[in-house]
Amino acid sequence: MMRYLIRSTLALCTAAALWGGAWLLMPPLTAMPTLTQALGIAPARADDDDWRDLHREVEDGRLVALPTLLDWLDERYIGQVLEVELERDDGEVIYEIEMIGPEGQVVEFEFDATSGELIGIEGVGISDMERPGAGEQ
Repeated sequence: MMRYLIRSTLALCTAAALWGGAWLLMPPLTAMPTLTQALGIAPARADDDDWRDLHREVEDGRLVALPTLLDWLDERYIGQVLEVELERDDGEVIYEIEMIGPEGQVVEFEFDATSGELIGIEGVGISDMERPGAGEQ
């Protein structure tokens, strides 16, 4: 359920950005109904407890906030985010962030959601997505 809601929200934000970004200036609670009406789809629903728990985990520092990881990727790689999933499996919490590069290559980055550590990269043409000088710090 959580994975579906995050994916749906990102799809709506992507659609908003493609339509000029004006939708992104609206507060989230205002933008969501407007976007869903404009796109002719029903908003995704998740159990309120899931969202509260996720928000609490980020606030308490038990999970890294998604914007932190997106900023990290933006500093190092050229591309657009296609999909974000938050997976909970065997006590581990993992962000899976899928990006499309400038040559159409699709790459998935996996991060430990508790530490923010990059734990895996899958895809072809990853080196073509690296920003010049990103590894030099």
